[in-house]
Amino acid sequence: MSDATDDTSPTGHAPRAERQSIGYCPYCSEENLFPLEGGGWECRSCLRAFSVVFRGLVAPSRTREGVR
Repeated sequence: MSDATDDTSPTGHAPRAERQSIGYCPYCSEENLFPLEGGGWECRSCLRAFSVVFRGLVAPSRTREGVR
């Protein structure tokens, strides 16, 4: 028996340190993106800079199907 702790999430999946990078600009839909120092992304097609923020998970009762 090992002394390793269980590092799985409530869904049973192991946590992942890496995150998927954004694939296209939310303004012009081009894929000409470059990371900015200090965070965020620069689109060299439409010359916009933006960032993506994870705010949390939505409770199942607040999804579109649950709102009446």
